[in-house]
Amino acid sequence: MLHGENVMANEPIEKSKTKLFAWAKKNSDDEPQTNIWSSKLSWKIVAAVFLTILAVQACVMALTLRNYSDRQLYELRELARQTLVSVASDQKDQLVSPYTSVQLSRLVTFSSIVGIGVYSIDFQLLGVSGENMNTTLVGERDAEKTWISDDGKYYETVFRPKDIDGLPYFIVVRLDAQSAMNKVDQYVQQSILIMILMSALVTTVLMIALGKWLLEPILFLRDNVILAIANPEAPHIERSNYNPKDEIGATIAATQELIKQNAKNIRQVKNAAQSQIHRLAYYDTLTNLPNRTLFLQKLSDHVRAASETQQEITRLAVVAFDLDHFKDINDSMGHNVGDAILSAIGKRLKASLPESAIVAKSGEDEFAVTFPLTSDALTARDVGERIRGIITQEPFRVFNETFQVRASFGVATFPDDALDPDQVLKNADIALNRAKEDGRDCVREYLEDFDRAVQARFQMLRDLRNALEEEELTLYYQPQLDLRTGQVIGAEALIRWFRKDNSKEGGKFISPVEFIPIAEQSGLIVPIGEWVMRHACREAKKWHDMGHMIRIAINVSGEQFQQSDIVTYTAQILNETGINPNFVELEVTESAFMEDIQKTVQTLKDLHALGVEIAIDDFGTGYSSLSYLRQFPIDRLKIDQSFIRNALNNPDDAAIARTIIGLGRSLNLHIIAEGVETKEHEAFLISEGCEEVQGYRYSRPLPDFQIIEFMNRYTGHLDYFDQAV
Repeated sequence: MLHGENVMANEPIEKSKTKLFAWAKKNSDDEPQTNIWSSKLSWKIVAAVFLTILAVQACVMALTLRNYSDRQLYELRELARQTLVSVASDQKDQLVSPYTSVQLSRLVTFSSIVGIGVYSIDFQLLGVSGENMNTTLVGERDAEKTWISDDGKYYETVFRPKDIDGLPYFIVVRLDAQSAMNKVDQYVQQSILIMILMSALVTTVLMIALGKWLLEPILFLRDNVILAIANPEAPHIERSNYNPKDEIGATIAATQELIKQNAKNIRQVKNAAQSQIHRLAYYDTLTNLPNRTLFLQKLSDHVRAASETQQEITRLAVVAFDLDHFKDINDSMGHNVGDAILSAIGKRLKASLPESAIVAKSGEDEFAVTFPLTSDALTARDVGERIRGIITQEPFRVFNETFQVRASFGVATFPDDALDPDQVLKNADIALNRAKEDGRDCVREYLEDFDRAVQARFQMLRDLRNALEEEELTLYYQPQLDLRTGQVIGAEALIRWFRKDNSKEGGKFISPVEFIPIAEQSGLIVPIGEWVMRHACREAKKWHDMGHMIRIAINVSGEQFQQSDIVTYTAQILNETGINPNFVELEVTESAFMEDIQKTVQTLKDLHALGVEIAIDDFGTGYSSLSYLRQFPIDRLKIDQSFIRNALNNPDDAAIARTIIGLGRSLNLHIIAEGVETKEHEAFLISEGCEEVQGYRYSRPLPDFQIIEFMNRYTGHLDYFDQAV
């Protein structure tokens, strides 16, 4: 172990840490292990070094073992040679053995020789003694042979004349090689022991050196990294005792400095991220004003502070406002201009209101302000009027353009209108909606009646959704007639809703004036419009099958025309019902065409390509622009009923109706007037050349079975309605 302080990380690791962090914490809870003999890496190195040294020495021993074994056999052979030379007699006759039988027996008995054969120079056997031998001399080549038994116990060799001091004999001896083999075994055992000891010694010395100079610093570095992983923001790393001037010490010093810098960076990034997250969560990025969340939090803090100090809660005016027709500025001038106006409004409010006021941006173009009502003479409405004056007192100048901004305001008082901060802001929003309904550019105070109206609207929306799902909606049809022929030429499909309840009647009809605006605001008008188209075409197909070839006029809302794929859906309905598209007319108001002129023209062309007719409904009440009218591929203009009803009493309305009729005639468009209630209305339209009419003079909207009765009963002459009256 190295000397130094062992500082352990003791800060808890969060549950959200990864497994790696959890592993690091587990290890850092124990004393850092820098002892080389406790390291798996160290033992791997020990094994590798030990086995390498052992293998080298084994190779050396393998190379020397054969030489050692040969040397032992040579010494055994040399001893036998000397014995043979010393015992041999000086025999003149080369065909007589130099050894007597007694000498041969003594040689076998008292020496290492266990078998002997004496041959003459011409390889004749002269004498033999002891054990039978494996080697037999027949020729010169046999004299070169040596033999050793498989177990190494016996060794046979041949002595030539030159080996035995020139004696003219060949002598074959079998020697007892046990002693030589024992020496070889001892040599092997000693060599192995020496190899093991040498390997262990060299390995130990090498490991001590490596451990001191390399492994222990690496393990020390590892422990520091583990501690840093366990607590990266504030790592409690150990102090290094290694010389920073050498490579290892410099590496450790650099790593520790990197860990410290990393911890510092993490803290800085975390603080910056927390600050950014806080700003994104509680402030509007465009104006740097508090957002709705922070606004409500500050209101809650105001209530909490008063309750904790047991002081009377200061009354607050809460003002919610948004800019009138701000979408037009974005669409016409671009969002950069709109953003600049919003930012300028925030700056003007901050500069004009006291520090006690809280200004927040609560929506896309919506703001909220809270203002303490410290004086009994000051009301929430006064605050709303003051803020309205700040905004409208002078135009905003943006990008060298001047914009006069108007806004609608809703005000509520805390705690008079609500105790919950969220509820009081909601009440201000309700009052804001009432200001929009009352014509905009005004201030409205919250009243409980407003809330009841909102609740009633939401309830009606829920009931309307249920009515659509449960098929409680029905269609009525108002006949359309040709003034020139008197024939019924069409019928307008009008939606009706009988809302069921627990009354004696079982329910009541809800006027379209009540539920259609709610459906349009909620987007429910799109599926409702699709339902109307399907049922109207299906019913008209039945009329056609019965011989009543009249067109069906279907109203299409602006939202349905712009938001849905009306071309695809219309084609689907035509194919599904099998109705002739020439008898289908879609009525769309002028305002629906003005959202996107290019898209509108293309949509109308695509609908025309299907074969359906297009009518502009309520013509004269919208833009009525001739430049646009020339671009739209339309078939019919429908004069709004307000002009027809007042045409007999109001010269202006009569002039408008007359102008529309003339305009349609000049553009080769059909003209239909709605709201015809009397014979005088009819006479006026005939005199002006109007072609088609509908209204109460002829019939009220009828359910499907009654419209068929009407067509069957009608004579085809307009004076029929004089009798009906």
